[in-house]
Amino acid sequence: MMTAFLFLSLFALLAIGLPVAMSLGLASLGAILLFQNDSLASLVLKFFQTMEGYTLLAIPFFVLAGTFLTTGGVARRMIDFAVAAVGHLPGGLAIASVLACMLFAAVSGSSPATVVAIGSIVIAGMVRVGYTQAFATGVIVNSGTLGILIPPSIVMVVYAAATETSVGRLFMAGVVPGAVLGLALMVAIYVVARVKKLPRQPKAPFAERFTSFRKASWGLLLIVIVLGGIYGGIFTPTEAAAVAAVYAAFCALVIYRDIGLKEVPEVLVTSARVTVMLMFIIANAFLFAHVLTTAQIPQTIAGGLMEAGMQPWQFLIVVNIILLIAGNFMEPSAIVTILAPIFFPIAVHLGIDPIHLGIIMVVNMEIGMVTPPVGLNLFVASGITGMPLMKVVAASLPWLSILVLFLILVTYVPFLSLALPNALFGVQATP
Repeated sequence: MMTAFLFLSLFALLAIGLPVAMSLGLASLGAILLFQNDSLASLVLKFFQTMEGYTLLAIPFFVLAGTFLTTGGVARRMIDFAVAAVGHLPGGLAIASVLACMLFAAVSGSSPATVVAIGSIVIAGMVRVGYTQAFATGVIVNSGTLGILIPPSIVMVVYAAATETSVGRLFMAGVVPGAVLGLALMVAIYVVARVKKLPRQPKAPFAERFTSFRKASWGLLLIVIVLGGIYGGIFTPTEAAAVAAVYAAFCALVIYRDIGLKEVPEVLVTSARVTVMLMFIIANAFLFAHVLTTAQIPQTIAGGLMEAGMQPWQFLIVVNIILLIAGNFMEPSAIVTILAPIFFPIAVHLGIDPIHLGIIMVVNMEIGMVTPPVGLNLFVASGITGMPLMKVVAASLPWLSILVLFLILVTYVPFLSLALPNALFGVQATP
């Protein structure tokens, strides 16, 4: 009875247009008050306890770091380096845009931030040299999804908090898949460029390449600081996020001087708004997950699947279908918070590595960022280009097929996700 009420009330609240976070919270609150004996005081305590996790403390710091980098001109320097490196290839400016997205993803941890930072500069640039606006927008919308796959990733932090897995392992597990997806997009652009004879840039001399690399190196160094510090045992992922925020501020204010002290309050307010939004969604989603666990729903589902004799490959098909559907309607952090506790025990029982499951979920969330009606990258791209939303959707669809094929590859080739973390940290015993 409680399970039926929980899901029916959630769908009803979503149907009347209530925000996802409030729908999750109100559905959970109603289920607890009607079917459990918890007092309102205990509910308030549970709500705030969900946000006390040490792992989740990394989120505001990574958001702050990304805001400083987006505001402080780091993205522009990364684009200049990418164009100097690969702009001479067929479709070179589009390929450079993918490379720039990969580089910025490695310092921002956010897909929408990557689309804003890179897209606001390169889309207009591509149109000026002869690309269609639809082509340029489609490339950026899909390349921007790398923001949550290439570490550091806010979605990975949420998954780690929901399943109590290692953030460091998850970060390392995203490196190879992120590089493979970026390379796949570049190859696709190269093939299309050869067929359609898309423009290329003059080959930059070595001196120009070196100069552009030197200018971008301060931003690129953040990748080394975060991943090197975690792998080297110098600091935890949460501490790495704090270091990243301080370093990003140092780069923007002292090294590049693209912003002054007068702009710092605006950066802090912007970061605070994004952080509050994310943490409110996560807190309500954790409360919803708590109700699910109390009602023994994950255990019931796991038992039913075990009795049915489901094989690991079949389970992963079910996981992907559910996540792809959910990605059309909900924000990634909420999806991970709700569904990870359900999928996690089943995956462990079937012998699926939790880190591999985490990467599968992140790739599904990437696809959700570019599928309507709630694909955040679509709305961001529409905002920075002025294109109608449906035209952005149409421009993104050809490239979406690459993400779907990549999802199949990641799902059934766990080596891509596990090779690097196992090599660096050792093979992890299944819980």
